[in-house]
Amino acid sequence: MPKLKTRKGVKKRFRITKTGKIKMARSGKSHLLSSKKEGRKRRLKIQGYVTKSSEKTIKTAMPYGR
Repeated sequence: MPKLKTRKGVKKRFRITKTGKIKMARSGKSHLLSSKKEGRKRRLKIQGYVTKSSEKTIKTAMPYGR
């Protein structure tokens, strides 16, 4: 049986933790930062986790979990 291919876009955007959760970077911190409050920008630095409903889709796109 051939190897499964990993979706490269998903690989770059998400990381699977040791416990199986999927970490992601928060959106909205690349440009137009002068109009955003300091506290909001600070919160955007913190990594977020993907919801349970989208976990299955991401895990199928990353068959080997890297």
